[in-house]
Amino acid sequence: MKATLSVVSHGHGPLLQALLRDLCRQDGIADCSVVVTLNLATEVLEVAAYPQLAITVLRNAEPKGFGANHNAAFLHCRSPWFVVVNPDIRLPDATAVARLLRFGSDGPSADTPAVESGVRVGLRAPVVTNSAGQREDSVRAHLTPLSLLRRAWAKQRVPLRPAHPAVKGVPFFWLAGMFMAIRSDAFREVGGFDERFFLYCEDYDLCARLYLTGHGVVLDDTVSVVHDAQRDSHRSGKHLRWHLESLFKVWTSRAFWRVCWHG
Repeated sequence: MKATLSVVSHGHGPLLQALLRDLCRQDGIADCSVVVTLNLATEVLEVAAYPQLAITVLRNAEPKGFGANHNAAFLHCRSPWFVVVNPDIRLPDATAVARLLRFGSDGPSADTPAVESGVRVGLRAPVVTNSAGQREDSVRAHLTPLSLLRRAWAKQRVPLRPAHPAVKGVPFFWLAGMFMAIRSDAFREVGGFDERFFLYCEDYDLCARLYLTGHGVVLDDTVSVVHDAQRDSHRSGKHLRWHLESLFKVWTSRAFWRVCWHG
């Protein structure tokens, strides 16, 4: 296998089914395995409906957090790439996964360490657009109180367009976790997701630790996926509390202050 895709469903039902249908149409999907975690005990998935996919289903008796679920899925990873995919992602481009992971004959093998422009790649992600084709702000500057104020004040969030990979010694940016391909050896080296974050900011923390250990964080602007942001923390008191708790954990973490120093 060249890649293991991890999808966690929180009762997403039709959205999860739409994503799995998209994955069935992806070039090179026979070289990938898919781990689907059903985070609600009442969820049901008919694996036989997706014969093109090698699906492993994990079922939780009690809901787990984002990082804990994907770390558990990683235990089933036997491939060079571990790909975290939100269930509400859509893949209208049938070549997206193959091109992102360089499965084609015109790119480096997925079975060897990926190096781009002299940078050892730890994490690569595509451009994210909404269903109207507008580019989302899935690429973000260092997560500081000032950066959050700037986002809140902006009438329209302008997507960051980095010219180079984020690697120690150059300005840091991080990639939102709705779709991220992570080198399995790099993920293992940094210890995976920090499970202290139940929801929100796990993606920032992972990017920061990869950056600090010399693994490049790379935006591949030749590949795009579709995601309509839910913005649950804007509507739900529970999600807002989780978001604020995660921000506090970020700003009191060693990784945050090391990025402040290096990036």
